[in-house]
Amino acid sequence: MSPLRRDLLVTVILVVLAATVPYLTSTRYIITQTTLFFIWAIVVTQWNLVLGVAGIFSLAQMALFAAGAYTTAMLGYYWGVPIALAMLAAAIIVVILSVIIGLACLRLRGPYVALLTLAIAQMLYLLIVNDTDCFTNPPSGCMPLFGGVRGISRFGDLGFRALLGSKWYIAHYYLGLVLLALAIIVSIVIIRGPLGLAFQALRDNPGYAMSRGISRFKYQLWVFAVSAFFTGLAGGFYAAQFSVVGPTVFSISQLLLLLSMMVVGGLGRIWGPVLGALLLMLADEGVRELGDWRDIGLGLILILFVVLFRRGLTGAFEDLWRRLRPAKPAAAPGGG
Repeated sequence: MSPLRRDLLVTVILVVLAATVPYLTSTRYIITQTTLFFIWAIVVTQWNLVLGVAGIFSLAQMALFAAGAYTTAMLGYYWGVPIALAMLAAAIIVVILSVIIGLACLRLRGPYVALLTLAIAQMLYLLIVNDTDCFTNPPSGCMPLFGGVRGISRFGDLGFRALLGSKWYIAHYYLGLVLLALAIIVSIVIIRGPLGLAFQALRDNPGYAMSRGISRFKYQLWVFAVSAFFTGLAGGFYAAQFSVVGPTVFSISQLLLLLSMMVVGGLGRIWGPVLGALLLMLADEGVRELGDWRDIGLGLILILFVVLFRRGLTGAFEDLWRRLRPAKPAAAPGGG
């Protein structure tokens, strides 16, 4: 079986297993937290395409996620656009924003890309938190365009509350699962296909890759656009899931958490970000009440894996498997 078919088969098996969770537990908290895991797993699988596969040190992924969330909320709040349609429109807008960021990064390398993309994210954050001028005056008082520090709420939902009543969160669970499955499938097809080979060539030896006719301009914009679509969609789904969007989606703490997910799981690997998202969310549940110590703990985990397990858990598992796997017998001399 080819690696592509194997990974797609694993995806189908995992999706089927995940689909049984609401039948095994009726606890709303578990289902809601698992839905949040789907959202973060979507973000890190797509960020992995940019950072892990293509080797572009972009830190703008949370800004793209926030742009998808805010665009969805604003379309619903100000213009009454149905949330499902607003999510799709937000994803397209985020793709355009990501391509612009990609164009700005074309002449930069390594830490300079990280600095530029982080600066763009902080600029968007400051634009939102310093937005205090009244854009509308609803009965509740002055409403800035981006909601200011309070954020935006009461912008509608996906309609599952009206259909399913108190069980609406189960529908959100399955929608999140479908979005994650699509994001993983796209990631698999890219990594196992010609695009993935081109991204890896530009990452490992850009000079040689470009001399062989691989256009850095074309492929860098491709990876920015593809990853941005699902990231923007995840942001819109986050807004629909929690019915509120605020500046906290830009927080350095959240950026650190998602970056740790990729590093712990294994950068550049298909299942690394998903594994990292699962383990870090479980760990985060244990340290959530520790306040500032939470960020310190995540930072220590990140340092530990960067120093000792640079290929992440999936890389460590691959090394262990190679050591335990029986060696193939050598062919007999002159054997036919």
